[in-house]
Amino acid sequence: MSGIYIHIPFCKQACHYCDFHFSTSMKKKEEMVLALAKEMQMRKSENSEVVETIYFGGGTPSVLTNEELNFLIEEVYRNFNVAKNPEITLEANPDDLSEERIIELSKTRINRLSIGIQSFFEEDLKMMNRAHNSAEAKKSLQIATQYFDNISIDLIYGIPGLNNEMWRENIQTALDFGVPHISSYALTVEPKTALKKLIQTGKIAEPKDDSAQEHFQILVDVLQENEFIHYELSNFGKENYFSKNNSAYWLGKKYIGIGPSAHSYDGVSRSWNIANNSIYLKEIQGNKLPNEVEVLSKEDRYNEYIMTGLRTIWGISLNRIETEFGDKFLNYLVQQADKFLADDLLSIENNILKTTRKGKFLADGIASDLFMLNSFQHL
Repeated sequence: MSGIYIHIPFCKQACHYCDFHFSTSMKKKEEMVLALAKEMQMRKSENSEVVETIYFGGGTPSVLTNEELNFLIEEVYRNFNVAKNPEITLEANPDDLSEERIIELSKTRINRLSIGIQSFFEEDLKMMNRAHNSAEAKKSLQIATQYFDNISIDLIYGIPGLNNEMWRENIQTALDFGVPHISSYALTVEPKTALKKLIQTGKIAEPKDDSAQEHFQILVDVLQENEFIHYELSNFGKENYFSKNNSAYWLGKKYIGIGPSAHSYDGVSRSWNIANNSIYLKEIQGNKLPNEVEVLSKEDRYNEYIMTGLRTIWGISLNRIETEFGDKFLNYLVQQADKFLADDLLSIENNILKTTRKGKFLADGIASDLFMLNSFQHL
């Protein structure tokens, strides 16, 4: 077992762009913490491998008290076989990271912070309806870097009104704090979000793909100049600071997801918990797992490997495709990849298929063209 993911489904307020599962009501927080612990107990038989990573995601996990976080970490240790020095990550918002809180967190088993900065510009934070301001973002990093060595921050690009110069300033501000890992994503307009409605009513301009692509190339260039390794489409880390938790997902390792909406993978099937706090609590309290399970077909597993492999520096091993999926899948992949190789969007080196610099930003779109949608049609 590579990892345990724990979904904390609470936030102080809803960011306009977010479509993750959460509630802004904290009324059931204590009840939820107990239910998360109970789900671990119910699922401990699913694990036969060593847990190498524990990841608190959300939502906003930093809304939990240190006592609640410590309780859940101890429950992981009680129910699973945990490695000697696991990576334990807490996603946190700057407004939760006072100096006192950071010092307290540094005394727990948590050894990695993932801080949701998103932007250092006040106008961006207001547009996104973030709970923190620019001063809090900088203050949290100033203090956190004194107590934690392993820190990642999130930055969003492609924001309407964010020009190239401002984007460079965002990146430089992060570099000035010396953080060893940056996760960066294009602002995406998801259905049923406040951002979608604000764009439809003309209150916010629609993000432009051209701007996002320019920002992405600036990000790649600046971070590589500063010795960051672009190891996954949206992730950049100094040597020895890659996210072990996220790398495990991309490399197809097993993990258990605890909490409402959390996903799990055991190498053969995927399961996901219901994205409803009340139903989740009721089911867990009634000793039932509120999840659905999907056994992955050969095509599903091939498609997942294509998607994750193409996003990473490890690429897609043609040898693995042949060994795991057979000649027909390999021939199909090579045939589909031809046009992208010709356009210098993909390359093959040492039997590894990867995106080129030109193709990186288009990785997800390219992957979809390499998917096996119907084996009977193609083979």
